Amino acid sequence: MEYLIRFAQVHESFRRPEIQALAALAGIDLEIISYNEFVGAAVPFHVRSVTILEGIQIGIFVPRAYIIRQRYHIICIADRKEQSPYCIVKLANEEAARGLIARSILAKDIFELWAQGTNYEEVHSDVRRRTQHRWNNYKEVSFRFTIESFAGKRSNEEKREIIQSFAYLDFQGPIRMKNPDEDFWVLEEYIPDVAISKRTTSPSKTRPAELQTPQKIYFGRWVANSSREAINKYDLKKRRYISTTSMDAELSLVTANMAHAAPGKLFFDPFVGTGSFCVAAAHFGALTLGSDIDGRSFRGKEMGKGKPMGVLSNFQQYGTQSKFVDVFTSDLTNTPLRSSQFLDGITCDPPYGVREGLRVLGTRDGRGKEEVLIDGVPAHLRPDYIAPKKPYGFEAMQNDILNFASRTLVTNGRLAMWMPTSSDEEGELAIPMHPNLEVVCVSVQPFNNYSQRERPQTFLWDEGKPIQREYMLMSLMPSGERHPTILVT
Repeated sequence: MEYLIRFAQVHESFRRPEIQALAALAGIDLEIISYNEFVGAAVPFHVRSVTILEGIQIGIFVPRAYIIRQRYHIICIADRKEQSPYCIVKLANEEAARGLIARSILAKDIFELWAQGTNYEEVHSDVRRRTQHRWNNYKEVSFRFTIESFAGKRSNEEKREIIQSFAYLDFQGPIRMKNPDEDFWVLEEYIPDVAISKRTTSPSKTRPAELQTPQKIYFGRWVANSSREAINKYDLKKRRYISTTSMDAELSLVTANMAHAAPGKLFFDPFVGTGSFCVAAAHFGALTLGSDIDGRSFRGKEMGKGKPMGVLSNFQQYGTQSKFVDVFTSDLTNTPLRSSQFLDGITCDPPYGVREGLRVLGTRDGRGKEEVLIDGVPAHLRPDYIAPKKPYGFEAMQNDILNFASRTLVTNGRLAMWMPTSSDEEGELAIPMHPNLEVVCVSVQPFNNYSQRERPQTFLWDEGKPIQREYMLMSLMPSGERHPTILVT
């Protein structure tokens, strides 16, 4: 049976991977029939192997056997307003549709697709062909009709005419604008199949001639809403403990979805900071554990006697204390965690060396220091001891993350890791690889001029010129003895 997913117009390159991740998590057989993910020109996308050991960079990983050098093509995501919010999928039944959409963050809702066409004659013909045998099931129930025009606009009179054109359905039940038994939607899409031209900075009062009529029309019965309301619940503006580097609520929840956070699983963030990823994983029922080289980042300051501090206060705010295992001071290269497969998921946003310095425990020259006693107690055994740190290379950090994931992830475990990528003229993205991890998907979060001002740490400088950075989320999982093809979406 065909269903229509309506997405939010944000983080477009994350939408398909999230839905696919949720289908895999729930064991739902999902077939994507139609989805115009991007409208634009193809951009070269390549996988680069650093060495035969573990050259890496970012994404969602699953274990794999060896590195494959390959070129891929993705579609340009520069003009996000030219992208369709609708995706047609094939699912077994309505229960599967509800299960798929239930915890999605980037989708709004899902509809049972009754018809589609390029004009209303085609739509009405398709309605009769697909659903005429089912009309009696909805004849006496309360109902309402909703008209949505994406990238277009309809007057109230036009909307009434559209609704009246479906009179042949012969629904006899009462019309209820609030809480009806059945909700039928007409969804119009005014975006053409190919990009028209670059939009001008001054908006026109009227649409171009080719957009006066919808390019695609869908008619469907509403089935279920998503969990998009969770974004408001976990909004950083309402959170007790945050910092300037806290990951926003929406992307934290999406990352947890793509990493398959769920009840009965143990998730770890090796760069926990203020705990955004742990809070998101706990929302979906996973147990959470975190570490950071600077314990002050997760401890916070005491706001009152007996009140929880730091990351723990966030878990108390959302009522998820039972999902909080612990946080501890450690860096990834010297972690006290055992090297065995016990983690179901790893979610992290490593420091890039711009705002947050790259450091690991140790001394610059590699030599030990003379023991210092304070009140007869060795300094390194005191609770207020701050261990020495040395500079750390970004590429070395990537290698350490992938090595750690390959050792500690269980079968079908996932690593969801954020990394920056340079936005150059050629549009090539270098994807880090590991011999025991398989790339499941790579999603890019581009920055426009406005977001550049908001996130100045996304800039580096080369010969006096700024280099814009884009964020990528990669999903990886263990591959065992398999020899899979790298999947990039």
